[in-house]
Amino acid sequence: MRSWLLLFTCNLMWALQFTCIKLVQDQVGPMFTVWGPMTLAMFMLLPLIRRERASKPTAARSTMARTYFLLAALGVVPAQVLMTWGTRLSLASNAAVINLTLPVATAIFAVIFLRERMTPVRALSFGVAVAGVLLCSAGDLRALSFDSKYLVGNGLIFLATLGSAFYNSYGKKALEWHSPMRMLFWTYVAVCVMMAPFVLVNEGQVFTRIPSFTAQTWLGLAILTLFHNFASMVLFLSALQNLDAIQAALSNYLITFFGVPIAAIWLGEKVTTSAIAGGVLVLGGTLLITVWEELRRPAADLVPPAERA
Repeated sequence: MRSWLLLFTCNLMWALQFTCIKLVQDQVGPMFTVWGPMTLAMFMLLPLIRRERASKPTAARSTMARTYFLLAALGVVPAQVLMTWGTRLSLASNAAVINLTLPVATAIFAVIFLRERMTPVRALSFGVAVAGVLLCSAGDLRALSFDSKYLVGNGLIFLATLGSAFYNSYGKKALEWHSPMRMLFWTYVAVCVMMAPFVLVNEGQVFTRIPSFTAQTWLGLAILTLFHNFASMVLFLSALQNLDAIQAALSNYLITFFGVPIAAIWLGEKVTTSAIAGGVLVLGGTLLITVWEELRRPAADLVPPAERA
């Protein structure tokens, strides 16, 4: 019961991300929105890492550095930055719905990077999920133009999900020599170091605006730091000690369950009929992966999710 309560809580925290991006967008750029909270969360994780004993064999430093560079450059950075950028151009509710494609995309990348077998169910589920994403953009597709911001935003959100899927599949290499908590910490380190120069060059003026941040901006940044990047991950890794990977993966449906009404109540967003239909398709495609196929084989180790790392 305690583990399920932890999962319930951390999914609620993850669902707040989409709304918080909207809260800070007037005063904070997309890169700082990712880099600032993640850097603070990285230092908050340090005491937990120091208390944790290393129990797995380590690899060569060059191998570990290369792995974390790829996880950051191709996984977490695009996952977080494109999610932030896309949510600014779309709706927080759309982001919550499109996020359901993560298990499907992860299964596809597992075929590519882990040499798992491509099954008809996987191919079908991916097609259904993509159709759901397009349906969320139905209004913009009917009036396609370079100004169709929801279409562009939804596309960026979907690409961000692919970045998360890369992290979830390729990240299993790092679990060969690091615990999930250490993997999370070193991923944060790689992302923060990699993004720092770009933040300073492109959004350095944010630092001068800090004294003028509104209460809304501080609230959004605080939730992203304390809940989205830190507490949720600690609770999630604690829950995994007593639940298998499939149970944890299925709990991620709560992100959309929480995310859509949060956006509607807090931001006043209206959920369209096409978006609801698209969400049903995305959910259907995801269920094909997590229920129809995954329950027919032993659960694998679950990597800390990147769109929330």
